[in-house]
Order: sequence, then C-alpha cells, then structure tokens
Amino acid sequence: MEAVIATHGDGVWEDWLLVIGEEVSTKNKAFVLWLTGLSGSGKSTIADKVYDHIAVNGQKVEKLDGDVMRGFFPSTGFTKQARDEHIKRVGFMASRLEKHGVIVIASFISPYKEARQFVRDMCGNFIEVHISASLLECERRDVKGLYKRARAGEIKNFTGIDDPYEAPDNPDIFVDTEKETVDESVSKILNHIRQYI
Repeated sequence: MEAVIATHGDGVWEDWLLVIGEEVSTKNKAFVLWLTGLSGSGKSTIADKVYDHIAVNGQKVEKLDGDVMRGFFPSTGFTKQARDEHIKRVGFMASRLEKHGVIVIASFISPYKEARQFVRDMCGNFIEVHISASLLECERRDVKGLYKRARAGEIKNFTGIDDPYEAPDNPDIFVDTEKETVDESVSKILNHIRQYI
C-alpha cells in the first residue's frame, strides 16, 4: 500500500512527535477513525491532514472518502435505505482493513445514528469524530455548490435541507470547525489517537 508522504511547517506534527516520543513504534494498534458531519463541515480537509501525519511515520493507513467511494458505487442513491446500505458496505470494508492491521480514516456524512452504530459494532477500535459546523456556515462555504442546488430543488434528499442529520450524542472526539483552525482540530484528533499509534 502506498502512503502519501507530506511535510508540514506548521509545527503541529513536530510538536506531537516530541510528546509521544518512542511510543509511536511500540503501539501500532489498528483502528477506524470515522469522521461524520454535514457536507462542507471540513471532514475531508481534516481527514487528509490526519492521514498525512500518520502515513509520514510509515504506518499502514488507508483513507476512505465519501465522494471517492460513491464514484466506485455510482448507483448508490440518497434515500435513507440507500445511504444506510452504503455506510454499512463501507463500514464492513473498514472493519476488514482494521482486522488486517490497517488504520482506517473514513470521512462520510453518515447522517444516521443507527448506521454509524452498526459500523462501530463491526469494528474492534472505532473512534467517532463529529466534525461540527452549523448549517448556515456549511451553506456559506458551499465549495461544490450543492446546497444552492438543493435549495433550488435540483438535488433531493440532501442532508441538512430536506433530509435530517442525526448528530452524535456522545462522540469520541468533538471538533468545531467554526471555532477551531484546521491545525487545532487535527491536533485534537492526534492527541486522542496517540494511545493507539
């Protein structure tokens, strides 16, 4: 498996390495880091940085992204049933990777609590990360123009507009991208997963 190697001049990774010292090479316990949140909340951006920080240390890590995975399953719909089936499918994939010693970073809207719990139950070490941002802020960002299209009725069953998002009640990690910088959010996640890697 090819890892993406990245360099960081912001000091986040360097500071974290100083904190964990030699523990990095002694733990190496696989887990599934599951990032859930509204479209535009910052899931993919944070997942990419966390992935880079883990991969640069040479550990086995794989990233599963909602947009990318839908590209491989183009017939996946957006009804509740279709979303649940998709998340369970991806969750099974993540659990198998974890079982074989691969750290998995998964970023999916995954709007329903029951489906996320299903994935948690399949995994050995499941870490739920709620990437939080208000609907208003996500619409303001709207990099892909999806909210605008949903408001215009061009996209149906869009989470936050005409389909609900069930926020986690007690996530393992809570990240607020309206109040935190990307680096602050990444540091919070890295500090939590230090026990595994």
